[in-house]
Order: sequence, then C-alpha cells, then structure tokens
Amino acid sequence: MKIIFATRNAGKVRELRLALEGLPITALSQDEAGVEVNVIENGATYAANALLKAEAVSKTTGLPALADDSGIEVEALPGELGVLSARFGGEGLDDTGRNRLLLERLDGVVDIRRGARYVCVLAYCRSGRESVYFKGVMSGRVLKAPRGEGGFGYDPIMYLPGRGCSIAELDPETKNRISHRGLALAAFREWISAELE
Repeated sequence: MKIIFATRNAGKVRELRLALEGLPITALSQDEAGVEVNVIENGATYAANALLKAEAVSKTTGLPALADDSGIEVEALPGELGVLSARFGGEGLDDTGRNRLLLERLDGVVDIRRGARYVCVLAYCRSGRESVYFKGVMSGRVLKAPRGEGGFGYDPIMYLPGRGCSIAELDPETKNRISHRGLALAAFREWISAELE
C-alpha cells in the first residue's frame, strides 16, 4: 500500500517512516511522488489545514494521503502562533529567525508564564471515504536561549521539565516516541494497522 505524505519537510517524512516501520506501507513525500500542488493553508484550525493538504494530494494522485498541521502555542502570546507558527514573523524567517523572534517577544517574561505546548493534527484522506483525524499534544515551556542541535522548528527552545532538556537535546528515537507528531503518528499507526487486517 502506498501513502503520500503531503509535505516537503524531510524531518516529518523521516518521522512518518519510522512510525510505520514493519507495516506493509510505502510512505512517499510529495517530491518523491512527483506531486506539484501548492496549498494555501488558510484554515482556522490545525485540522482544517491538514485536511486542505491531504485532500489536494489525494485528489491529484488518486492515492491515500496523510497531512499534518502543527504549531506551538505559547501561554504569554495567546493567538499569535498556533496555526501561524511556521509563518511567525513573516515568510522571510527561517527556524533560527523564528526562534530568535519568539525569545525576543518573551524577553522579561518569568518562567511560570512561559508555558507552551506543541500540537499536531493529522488528516488522512482516501477517495470516496470519510477523512480521519489524529491528534497529539506535548507540553513544556519556552527556554530563554536555544539548547541542543537536534530536531527542527522550535525544538531548541522548547523545554521539557519532566526530562530536564529541550526537545533538540533528545535522541531521535525518544523524540519520535513522545513528541506531538509522534503521538499523533502512533494513533494513526494503531488505526491503520486495524484497517489493514
């Protein structure tokens, strides 16, 4: 069985493949499948944006498609990130620039108000069938400076108090198991395994 993961993000594709290891599924990225669709992510929720991407890719290829939308929600900045996390600060910023901007916006904010959570929603679309959704949440707080070399996005500044480290300091296996996307992917794996039986 082939599934197209509606993303060009290599990190996300790696996480999906790890999550589906051992199942009779070949997961391809949009680039690997030669899919040229550009979706405007103008949904008001993670689920709406994920669905826009999955539907577009599934309709283009005729194959099942999985898409995610995810973001960071910061207690001290309600409504400023969330579904807009990848565009925080404008299109010209990369991950490092967005992290720097977020740290600047939180300058002087005490630890107790730096609570944050990562949220991921996956949408799975197949022709002629109802779409299915899977959600994962990972809570922590925003550090005052980046730590670690791993991960991507906001990982270097997202601290996990229960583990005493940033997400960027986790080994990839642990991150994939406990992250917001990892939890959503685990729920998807459980569901698709039952579907394949």
